[in-house]
Amino acid sequence: MLSILIGLPTWFVIGVLVAFSNDFGKHFGIKEPIDPGKAIMFAYAAISIGDILIGFVSQWLRSRKKALYVFYGITALFMLLFFTALYDGSANAMYWICAGLGFGTGFWAIFVTMGAEQFGTNIRATAATTIPNMVRGLLAVFIIPLFQWLRGFESLGYVNGAIVAAVIIMSIAIVASFLVKETFGRDLNFVEK
Repeated sequence: MLSILIGLPTWFVIGVLVAFSNDFGKHFGIKEPIDPGKAIMFAYAAISIGDILIGFVSQWLRSRKKALYVFYGITALFMLLFFTALYDGSANAMYWICAGLGFGTGFWAIFVTMGAEQFGTNIRATAATTIPNMVRGLLAVFIIPLFQWLRGFESLGYVNGAIVAAVIIMSIAIVASFLVKETFGRDLNFVEK
């Protein structure tokens, strides 16, 4: 379960913040229409770069968890920018912030690796495929319903509902990452009993 929970920010960013960037843009007063497809393109291009760089960061820090914390920090920074930036009325700032969010959530490779390395060789392949699919599934049954429920509160509204959802999602992921075992340099030649 911990291995699944550390991946929640990725799908919150893509499934809520970036996918609904056009709606957020309207709430932020951005005059130029935002194309969610273009926002997703910026985010995924940056995710690709993040996924490559996090491997180097993990090697440099000699820790998968520390590398994950660095990228959680980048994600949190760009979430803060997403909600507080003084947008100039054009969509470009939103697209670049979506790219920053994508880069920050470019920890998919480490997240899947950490999840797989938690298990013995007899079920490691199953874990490596099941964990990311469970995270994707949580988008539909937890993340989006949480956002919809929170934004439904009159006292919160659309943007503040997303902020509260972001805090909840990041908190869950950070707690899970503290509790999951460090796998960097671990002997992986074992089987589950």
